Amino acid sequence: MPEAPHEETINATAAILDLFRARGRFVLTTHINPDGDGIGSEIALASWLRGKGKDVRVINAGPLPAVYRFLDPRGTVAAFDPLRDAALLAGADVIVILDTNHPDRLGSMKDSVLASPAVRVCIDHHLDPSPFASPVLIDDNATSTGEILYRLLFGEGGERPSAEAAMGLYCAIMTDTGSFRYPRTGLATHEIVSRLIACGADPVGIYAEVYERWSPGRIRLLGEVLAGLVMEYGGRLAHVTVTREMLSQTGTLEEDTDNFTTYPMSIAGVRVGILFLEIEGGVKISFRSKGMIPINALAMEFQGNGHRNAAGARLAGADTAGIRSRVLAAAGKYIGEDA
Repeated sequence: MPEAPHEETINATAAILDLFRARGRFVLTTHINPDGDGIGSEIALASWLRGKGKDVRVINAGPLPAVYRFLDPRGTVAAFDPLRDAALLAGADVIVILDTNHPDRLGSMKDSVLASPAVRVCIDHHLDPSPFASPVLIDDNATSTGEILYRLLFGEGGERPSAEAAMGLYCAIMTDTGSFRYPRTGLATHEIVSRLIACGADPVGIYAEVYERWSPGRIRLLGEVLAGLVMEYGGRLAHVTVTREMLSQTGTLEEDTDNFTTYPMSIAGVRVGILFLEIEGGVKISFRSKGMIPINALAMEFQGNGHRNAAGARLAGADTAGIRSRVLAAAGKYIGEDA
């Protein structure tokens, strides 16, 4: 049975729903390089608000990743253009930030979001929020932001999600649970997913769009990356590296590395998997662990954050070889913390 909500959660839920009912102009956004949880949550909330007659814009720092375009067939999710969108953000009644709780993760939108007089609402499932929004609805025990949003809008015998909202929320939950296999994926999550399917979510189609539409370049990239896989700490840690040269030679983008951490973690005996990705001007690191290893603590040593078994960090100006050496050295004290 899920825990009863805390008073803070009850108050935040009521405040957010009051805003959603009372205000008319909304901008929704999520973190840079958005994943299925961020995009799916945006699509679902936009559908719900439009159903209430609200003026809703969905704007992200960059373009919608190709893999999630099926959720937005009308092309309503826009990439931020300062000349076009700064005034829109300034004139919004409410800006809803989904699946992140730090303004730095908004990329090029950060300054315009912070400068806007709009009420800033944050809905997220990550730890240690930055105090830049209020009200804030955060549940780090939830599998995904999509699950929190479902409970907010449709839980406890609430209204029926539209087919569009059901598709978005199913994608959000599916991707952030690793297709329903990560920790915290229990009975309550499956009950939510069952209702989403009943309301129009297509589990076969959504899975196919996300995981079975890879480009030849992405397959070649994965092959190169796995060819360079390295094992450490007696086989308990595995890591891979994606260089800018690899991306260039295979015609792929940062978004094409999504879920690459799955492969190191699938090796028998591996308890920690790490992906080092060279990005423009720095390095992105994706951390994964099994059991009780607090991989978010390792991420925090490198300006990152996340959950116990999944976390990430971005380091501007970092050298890939240097930061990889530092991370692997620091990982040693966590490898033995499995229960």
